[in-house]
Parts: sequence; C-alpha cells; structure tokens
Amino acid sequence: MFNQPWEAQAFALAVRLSQAGYFTWSEWAAALSREIATAQQRGDPDLGDTYYHHWLSALERICAAKDLVGDADLDQRKEDWRRAYLNTPHGQPVDLGAA
Repeated sequence: MFNQPWEAQAFALAVRLSQAGYFTWSEWAAALSREIATAQQRGDPDLGDTYYHHWLSALERICAAKDLVGDADLDQRKEDWRRAYLNTPHGQPVDLGAA
C-alpha cells in the first residue's frame, strides 16, 4: 500500500488529526480531492505514483487552514528536512539532527 515510509506517516497523521477532531473526514476528503484536481489541471497524469504527494500537500493545506501550523513553521520544517536529506549518507534514514 505504501511505497515509502513517509507515505505511511502522512496517512497516519491525517487519520490521527481527524480522529482528534481537528477536521472531519469529509473535510479531509474534500481537501484531498481539491489537491488531486489541481494537480491534474497542472498536467499530473494521475498514474498513482504521485498520490501521496497530493496527500501530503492536502495535509499541509488543511493544517494551515485550521491554524494547526503557521506558514513560517511549515517552511522551516521543510527546509530542515531538505538540509537533513542533503547531509544524510545515501541509503541511511534521514535524521533531522543532520540538518
């Protein structure tokens, strides 16, 4: 079902946030549908290999819309991950401490 560990983590995070009442599953489904439709309008061929990228984008958007995370915090976390990825040896798990 998941090709990469981050996909399972993004899935679990959306489920947990919904269960905790931060958004309903209907709100989540609508957010994900919008994200997929937007991607298709940009030319995504919708072959299934980008599904969890859309999932993650929808999760970021709904969390921002619900004020669960600010844009600056989200940007900083993305930059931390980018730096950690670049400083992690090939084949090793990404460690945020490497940022």
